[in-house]
Amino acid sequence: METLMFNGRILLAAIFVLSGVNHFIKAEAMTGYVQFKGVPQPKLANIVSGALLVASGLSIILGIVADLGALVASNLLVVMAVMMHDFWKQSDPQAQQTEMIGFMKNISMAGGGLFMFAFMSLDGATYGPAITDSLFSTSL
Repeated sequence: METLMFNGRILLAAIFVLSGVNHFIKAEAMTGYVQFKGVPQPKLANIVSGALLVASGLSIILGIVADLGALVASNLLVVMAVMMHDFWKQSDPQAQQTEMIGFMKNISMAGGGLFMFAFMSLDGATYGPAITDSLFSTSL
């Protein structure tokens, strides 16, 4: 079961790491898109969100306070869904559908991250190899 949990951590968090790295590799294009979406201080928003994505993704994969990493990623995904995938503002049906897909993708990954956070913070939970213990501790 621990192998399955570890593989799940990698599968969920890999997109965070890769997307976060893209925030830096494609910084100019990403900043332009953030600006187009009306986010204040787009360059800073791109850098901060990229750093949080990489840090939370690596936290989950490596098991370094992975529960905190999952919580940070989940919260960031909800914020990004609302700010970047505003399907309710789109008048073109195709654009609305595209934004809704992005919105739902982020929200569903946030749900997976919250589930991961809840499980990882349970006393005695085993979720594969980890460098540190969970930061939070709860019981059922």
